[in-house]
Amino acid sequence: MSLNREKYLALVTLLEQLRSDATTTQIDAGELRQGVASLQQFFRQQIVPIADENSQVQSYQTEISKQLHLLEIDVMFFQGARQASTVQARLQTISDRLTILIQYCDAILQQKAEGER
Repeated sequence: MSLNREKYLALVTLLEQLRSDATTTQIDAGELRQGVASLQQFFRQQIVPIADENSQVQSYQTEISKQLHLLEIDVMFFQGARQASTVQARLQTISDRLTILIQYCDAILQQKAEGER
């Protein structure tokens, strides 16, 4: 298994952990914000430097970057939520966004698996 593939697997693990925390525990905005900041840092330091000649993978990386930024905005909206129903809606939006990010990573991992054959 290539080092690049391992980095994407690590990113998926971080995304799944944050999604699990956001949906199964009483997570506060500070913890959520810290989790998103850790994701963004990992992405910038470990994933962005990976040079990939596959334009499809580059497109996925661009989308992941955009979705991470939108996730940060979702967390800001979550922070501002006061009513329980709004809090739940914001957490669902965050969970959905994390699912999208996981799907992008899975698509990249599938591309890489096909490329290793």
